[in-house]
Amino acid sequence: MFKKSKLNKLLLFVPLMSLMFCFNAAQNDDEKMQTIMVSVKNTLSYLHYSPKPINDAYSQEVYDKYFEMVDFGKRYFLQSDMAEFSKHRTKLDDYLNRGDLTFYKLTVDRLYQRVDEIDKITQEIFSKPINLNEDEVLVLEHKIKKAPVNREEQYNEWKKFIKYNILQEMETLNSREESQRKKKDSVQKFGLKDTIKLEILTPEQKLTKATGEVKDLMGETFTRFKKRKKMDWFTVYMNAYSEVFDPHTNYFSPRDKEDFDVNFTGKVIGIGAIIQERKGNLFLGALTVGAPAWKSKQLSEGDKILKVKSLPNKEAVNVVGMLSDEAVRLIRGKEGTAVTLTVEKKDKTVKEVTMIREEVAMEDTYARSIIINSKDGKKFGFINLPGFNAEFDKEDGRNASDDIKNEIIKLKAQNVQGIILDLRNNGGGSLTEVGDIMGLFMNAGPYVQVKDGQGKIQTLRNKTNAPIWTGPLAIMQNELSASASEILAGAMQDYGRAVVLGSPQSFGKGTVQTFVDLNRFLNTNDDFGSLKLTIQKFYRITGESTQKKGIESDIKMKDFFTFSEIGERYDDYALAWDKIPQVAFNKVNGINIPKMQQNSAQRMSVNSNYQLLLESAQWKEKMGKEESITVNQTKFFALMKQRKDEIRKFEKLDKFNNGLVFSIYPQEVQREKTDEVFRKKTENWKKMLSKDVYLEEAVNIISEMI
Repeated sequence: MFKKSKLNKLLLFVPLMSLMFCFNAAQNDDEKMQTIMVSVKNTLSYLHYSPKPINDAYSQEVYDKYFEMVDFGKRYFLQSDMAEFSKHRTKLDDYLNRGDLTFYKLTVDRLYQRVDEIDKITQEIFSKPINLNEDEVLVLEHKIKKAPVNREEQYNEWKKFIKYNILQEMETLNSREESQRKKKDSVQKFGLKDTIKLEILTPEQKLTKATGEVKDLMGETFTRFKKRKKMDWFTVYMNAYSEVFDPHTNYFSPRDKEDFDVNFTGKVIGIGAIIQERKGNLFLGALTVGAPAWKSKQLSEGDKILKVKSLPNKEAVNVVGMLSDEAVRLIRGKEGTAVTLTVEKKDKTVKEVTMIREEVAMEDTYARSIIINSKDGKKFGFINLPGFNAEFDKEDGRNASDDIKNEIIKLKAQNVQGIILDLRNNGGGSLTEVGDIMGLFMNAGPYVQVKDGQGKIQTLRNKTNAPIWTGPLAIMQNELSASASEILAGAMQDYGRAVVLGSPQSFGKGTVQTFVDLNRFLNTNDDFGSLKLTIQKFYRITGESTQKKGIESDIKMKDFFTFSEIGERYDDYALAWDKIPQVAFNKVNGINIPKMQQNSAQRMSVNSNYQLLLESAQWKEKMGKEESITVNQTKFFALMKQRKDEIRKFEKLDKFNNGLVFSIYPQEVQREKTDEVFRKKTENWKKMLSKDVYLEEAVNIISEMI
């Protein structure tokens, strides 16, 4: 949950002078990092909801977290490195207190050294014939894996890792060949025009092709790594310190904060094009219809980007070999300013294209609705809300509640009999949007309680009494529904306004964050980034925290995530669950939940597709927990055959169709005629919805509410 706050009230209780540093402008990266370390430490200690003692125990937790982030697979550092690093295990608290870069520099310099060595190791491995007949096993589970003892063991581990990747690539070629063969047989069987290209490769040819692919991939990986600046790793280092406080307290560099803002608002100032990185070059991906790149009529998906001129009075920058995120920052800029791209077209001609930057909306981040026509002739509205987006800094900014309101108005015009609000995979966003969305479905009332670090409790209320949809309402959630999603689902459930269906429980993120600019406490104009800081916990109006426990669905249906360790309860550093007194509120509806539970359980128990899906989910989870795998090609392909035989029983799921018919609005039908991207996205969305067994049951459930 993210809350826009200037922390003015909170800072009244903080000895502000203890946070203020009279640093002059940093002269170099070292001084900047030192300043950030001390500022982060003080901000965490004084402003975090539940500050930790900065001591040796904390240092050891940070140490473990850091290496989990830097070398999760234990492939880079040797045991001798780890022995050397361990001497600092209880000193990281002292380094944080005084802005000491000793440990950071030691580990990052060593990381770059090891990567350079491993790059040479992999080149040496690829320079010789690779024997896939040796009886070797690659350990996959990091918890039982140990760092290599010496260079020889590291060489052998990387050789096994390369073999594994080659075998996977060969299996992909096998599967692709098998799929194409089936398509060709089907086309010929029914006498259709045969346009299927079937390329049959010998095992030797597959090995050669797969080896080349993996070699290129490895080379690109190491090239990108070496291009990363050491300041990027400093962000990782600082997050080891912050995430031990809780998993949602994070340090953001100025660049990372810019990316967060783009995702949070769903808007960016730029040209409306995805930038893709392939084999050391940058290419234009899909163009947003109506955005500057699309309007230029001179750019196309697949154009190679050679140079970017960020402003008319600046020199063009050669971006060949540049990381995509660096090029993106050259292309982004102030609204109304000009940017020039030099591109190489597919016919090898070179063009310079100048565009004026505009605000570009990323439509996939906004609410969208569709009409569902059920099998029994009823008509329902389906609204998908990917996130609780909001533009705090704009008076007329776009936000989730206005988007939902507009979708409801469109659905009402189609005379739907009920609305299904889909919050699956919705990770949250603005807390205030929850109250505004609640007001679209019911009258005024409290919707969440918020408690700060001093124990002060505040009740947030929706104050409007003008709901625009008072009919049947169902809310869908899953294990990835978090934060604002949980507050909305919980409030609607507590009031009895909606039935909540989906996974047994949601993610369980019951904390509130705000951004604190580190510059606030520094006497400088330099940008030192921001700390996203947990400052509050929130509670349902019943007094129960959503932290760790999440929201329990009224109608429980297991899914793929149910069998995985997904949720706040699995994080070692998550804040604890607790409870406070409830606030007064009045139920608004008398939904017969027990009867609906009984009916749904009966339907799902005889729903063969649902039962097969659960079996498939458990099978995949079992595969994901395998601790090791053979890299002997005979044994590997035998294992793959065994898995294909096992998975064959799940192929029925690919052909499943829930029988629902989906309709878009007349204005969208017109848009499809001119907007190819929109048309394809709509087609894909409809196809995905038609395979959704949970949506099928949601329609059954809301039908009972009419």
